[in-house]
Amino acid sequence: MTASSSAQLSLRQRLSQGVLLAPGVYDALSALIAAQSGFDALYLSGASIAYTRLGRSDIGLTTFPEVEDTVARIAERVSVPVIVDADTGFGNALNVKRTVRGFERAGAAMIQLEDQTFPKRCGHLDGKGVVPAQEMAGKVRAAVDARHDAGTLILARTDAIAVEGLDAALDRAELYLEAGADALFIEALRTTEQMTAACERFAHRVPLLANMVEGGKTPVQSAQALADIGFRIVIFPGGAARAVAHTLQGYYANLHAQGTTAAWREQMLDFDGLNAVIGTPELLAEGKQYE
Repeated sequence: MTASSSAQLSLRQRLSQGVLLAPGVYDALSALIAAQSGFDALYLSGASIAYTRLGRSDIGLTTFPEVEDTVARIAERVSVPVIVDADTGFGNALNVKRTVRGFERAGAAMIQLEDQTFPKRCGHLDGKGVVPAQEMAGKVRAAVDARHDAGTLILARTDAIAVEGLDAALDRAELYLEAGADALFIEALRTTEQMTAACERFAHRVPLLANMVEGGKTPVQSAQALADIGFRIVIFPGGAARAVAHTLQGYYANLHAQGTTAAWREQMLDFDGLNAVIGTPELLAEGKQYE
């Protein structure tokens, strides 16, 4: 059994055991530190890849190869299952099949697809559009057909609340479930009442994901509070990127003003501290075996 297959199995099993809290990551270092913190799964955020790799907004600029490469680097470094944001699948149903195959090979345990028009945008930005529901259902079927291992889970997301309203979004989610989705993500639920309505319809049949965006449209709650409503997966996808950006603002401003990092020494790892986190001593010891 490959490492990725093991991760896929553990994710399916973990979903049957209660709420799964998956922090957002965007590269191998953030994934490593999240895994070391004890999380059972990670969420590779497409928005956070755009923020960190491109220095740009989440408005459809990120491409398939950039995400695939990031998935592969993370999966090579950590054994924790990774839920991967595949945006719209980067095209039509045939593009979806290529995306699923590529991300699965790279090590994804769950692949998320959404029903936005292209160019897509962050689910908590205004001005979104959605494709016809049947078109998205076809994409879900294509994703199911494309996966090599049935253990690779397909997460179907609808952004229709902002465009068509809650009832239409729930009907879309029903259609995507019928098309073979293993889990559902109804994006940007606006109130606790809407969150409850979604869970009342689906939570007894399929894992539902709650997306917690600081400053976004959905009320931010704890994983346990969301589990009490009925959600089984909780993500904080962009929190790490926002925390890092805030920290870097302070760090660089202080360095520019003071000309030294002395004031930040207690808020940062030193040379040995960072090497301990990334496993430099162990890596050097491994290399000695081949001398």
